[in-house]
Amino acid sequence: MDKQEEQGRQQDAQPSSDARPVLEGPDIARVLTRIAHEIVERAKGADDVVLLGIPTRGVFLAQRLAAKLEQITERKVPCGSLDITMYRDDLRMHPPRALARTEIPGDGIDGRLVVLVDDVLFSGRTIRAALDALNDIGRPRAVQLAVLVDRGHRELPIRADYVGKNLPTSLRETVKVQLAEEDGRDTVLLGAKPDPQ
Repeated sequence: MDKQEEQGRQQDAQPSSDARPVLEGPDIARVLTRIAHEIVERAKGADDVVLLGIPTRGVFLAQRLAAKLEQITERKVPCGSLDITMYRDDLRMHPPRALARTEIPGDGIDGRLVVLVDDVLFSGRTIRAALDALNDIGRPRAVQLAVLVDRGHRELPIRADYVGKNLPTSLRETVKVQLAEEDGRDTVLLGAKPDPQ
């Protein structure tokens, strides 16, 4: 992600003192259930759906969605992860980053409906990188996007198909997603962006 997106997203697990919760654990569970039902409805049963989470928190959200889809459809939904590190358009502007894991389910993605899953949609550059990474792996029948939070400020013509919460923000604000698997609790926090040091 570019510098603006990196500041606008939320990878820091420590919220600023003025951050206020906009979603709590039960809210997150509810919106993931709604998104799962929407996927089943739009995919007419989700028989050919593959979920790919974008590390880090997108992977946990994809796993939760897969479990909810399995409850609804009574069949296992393939779930994996898609590392976008080498497809980012800001690699030359930042120090080297550790690679995350790409794990594609055994049957692959060719001819399947791939649903990319991420925590926050901001400028759209992360999703553009994910589409490039996906292109090198296979040729899905279609690609859709599910996000927990859409905070606006798009720089590219990218729109989510499934949104947990639309959260209008200013560029002076930051959205922090915390998930139990990574941070010990489930919450989405909105706060002021820290002043640059």
